[in-house]
Amino acid sequence: MRSLVIGLGRSGAGLHLPVLRRLRATAGPGLFADAPIVGCDPAGQRRTEDVTWVTSVAEAAALLDPTVTVTHVCTPPTARVAVLTDLARYGFRNVIVEKPLAADEYDLDEILRLRERHGLRLAVVAPWLASELTRRLATLVHDARLGRLRTVSVVQSKPRFRRSLSTTGHPTAFDVELPHSLGVVLRLAGPAQVFAASCADLVLPDRRVPRLGGAGVRLRHASGVRTHLMSDLAAPVRERRITLRFEHGTATGNYAVAADDDHAQLMVAADGHHEHTVFPDDSLGGYLLDAYRAFATPGDVRPADLGLAVDVVRLLAAAKSRPEITGDRGLVATAGRMVWHGRDAIRHA
Repeated sequence: MRSLVIGLGRSGAGLHLPVLRRLRATAGPGLFADAPIVGCDPAGQRRTEDVTWVTSVAEAAALLDPTVTVTHVCTPPTARVAVLTDLARYGFRNVIVEKPLAADEYDLDEILRLRERHGLRLAVVAPWLASELTRRLATLVHDARLGRLRTVSVVQSKPRFRRSLSTTGHPTAFDVELPHSLGVVLRLAGPAQVFAASCADLVLPDRRVPRLGGAGVRLRHASGVRTHLMSDLAAPVRERRITLRFEHGTATGNYAVAADDDHAQLMVAADGHHEHTVFPDDSLGGYLLDAYRAFATPGDVRPADLGLAVDVVRLLAAAKSRPEITGDRGLVATAGRMVWHGRDAIRHA
């Protein structure tokens, strides 16, 4: 399979290209074509030995056979419909889309219509779903050795000042980190509804960036589980922590926090005993490798994961439309802390 990467910002150049280079070197013969990656960015061409640079989908189509090409759409979510429409026009069908699939339900419906009309085979980037940590957590849920799952909480913290100040592709903090964890909790606890949400402005001494300081979502799952997701984009440190509380114990996992390390950790506490394990967890590499293998075979691609990606967008849309978000109440984020102006506190651990 050939590779086309559209959008050479943080996701495309900083994540997808390095992982593709490594997979092409280690995956063995047959899956990846022995030909340069094609990088597409309207900002202009760049000189890279293993990447052929173009500025439009039309230029890429002149170099590639769309039927044996996997396209990585790494543009911001607000640009997805236009890019996918262009790809469909030129015959590209195998598409990996960065999360979230769409910025709102209107764009989501447009994308689903494009998929149906043009036979697009869509995979939405969800490395946490391919994560070894998630697999181990799912085993704890399903084997019930700690009893029934009662609650899930997720804390996603990182300083995101520069990108929030310089880009507009992610409209709110709901669109940045929460799609990762929302897919995981739907996998672990099943379908859910939003019953509370919060959103923060990013406040700096000289300016305020609306709704990009942080966000929180509370869910009620049909299984009875309650979930609380928190994302702080003004935090001084990076953390991706998930805590599952069962009837007879607790499991706390830490996903890798940056591209320069691929290890996760899991701590399980039950009956006075504590078990702490550290293990390799190349979740993005594993996800992309699985996606390429699926694209190399006939049929739909990861239909269950696509269903989760659709549910994620619809739940985020429900969170954004809640009165505590659309009204006057909400969070204000200052560098390193979050202050709640509503009834329920979101605590930054």
